[in-house]
Amino acid sequence: MRRIRMMTAIAAASAMIVAGCGTADQDSTTPAPGGSGGALAPVKLQLQWFFQAQFAGYIAAVDQGFYKQQGLDVQLLEGGVDIVPQTVLAQGKADYAVAWVPKALASREQGAGITDVGQIFGRSGTYQVAWKDSGITKAADLKGKKVGNWGFGNEYELFAGMTKAGLDPGKDVTLVQQQFDMQALLKKEIDAAQAMSYNEYAQLLEAKNPATGKLYTADDFSIIDWKAEGSSMLQDAVWANTEKLNDPAYQQQTVKFLTGTIQGWAFCRDNAEKCRDLVVAKGSKLGKSHQLWQTNETNKLIWPAPAGIGVIDEAAWKQTVDISMTTKNQTGDTVLTKAPEGLAFTNDYINQAITAAKAAGVDVNGTSFQPTTVTLTEGGA
Repeated sequence: MRRIRMMTAIAAASAMIVAGCGTADQDSTTPAPGGSGGALAPVKLQLQWFFQAQFAGYIAAVDQGFYKQQGLDVQLLEGGVDIVPQTVLAQGKADYAVAWVPKALASREQGAGITDVGQIFGRSGTYQVAWKDSGITKAADLKGKKVGNWGFGNEYELFAGMTKAGLDPGKDVTLVQQQFDMQALLKKEIDAAQAMSYNEYAQLLEAKNPATGKLYTADDFSIIDWKAEGSSMLQDAVWANTEKLNDPAYQQQTVKFLTGTIQGWAFCRDNAEKCRDLVVAKGSKLGKSHQLWQTNETNKLIWPAPAGIGVIDEAAWKQTVDISMTTKNQTGDTVLTKAPEGLAFTNDYINQAITAAKAAGVDVNGTSFQPTTVTLTEGGA
């Protein structure tokens, strides 16, 4: 009953705030979002990858009715290897997309009209992982080593870290194209592997050590965290269509979508096991313990959020842009050739959504958030 009252209050607060954006003409091509008693406005969100707890907040916002309470009928479009979410958005095949900032900015430079309207992940979750006995604990230690990376724009934190440490990524290390798993490291075919804190790193701890018959532990590995090395970049953000942001109806829809999104992520912060179950039920290819780990680790990238969930920190944005313009990959290319032009990001809509959520009693900062301890099982089952 309490959740229903809260959802109703959020909808009312959101409606009052977005009224200041103006209303669309009746012949607008973008339908105005419906209220709780009207028809729901269809919205498509393109995810960056397959269904997993990286997107638990959006899955929860659909399942728990948070988007519906905002007058939105949100369809989640699953990502995959060959799907570029920001391109799907720019082509008008989705209303919003979740994408890493450097990749999306590269698409903008190539002509995609997209704007970051909600920086959901305030921190990077990218690691480079090595065996503890390798002695690799920092970027400089990678010199002369076989270094795995996924490519596809995922490599720039690694390359920036090596460059900052005085290494030439094209000469001082042997670069190995890594699959989206940890088999090459487990088989010791490479010395250091790229991993997300919420996914591939857990895969190591779900693997059995043949020498002991027990699962590996964190004591078996060392981690290079790019946040500590000063080369981290902004990752999962909600991107909107820049041109459509001129339409008052789309502005209203964006605030409502972000308001529902905030509540979805706050729900997953406070109900990690429930969100784990929602993700598994959605068809995740990974098991329950893995998805609980992923929910917990994803929460760490969001909470606490001192300025409010989704607010773009300008210093982190500048660091991401600077690395994108100055860090070269093994072929000498940078992510960007110049600073982003036009409306690359705005906090206008997320701030309105935060105000609406706060007015209804939602904790948008998560100051007291404490991650849980997750026990992994073999294979993440």
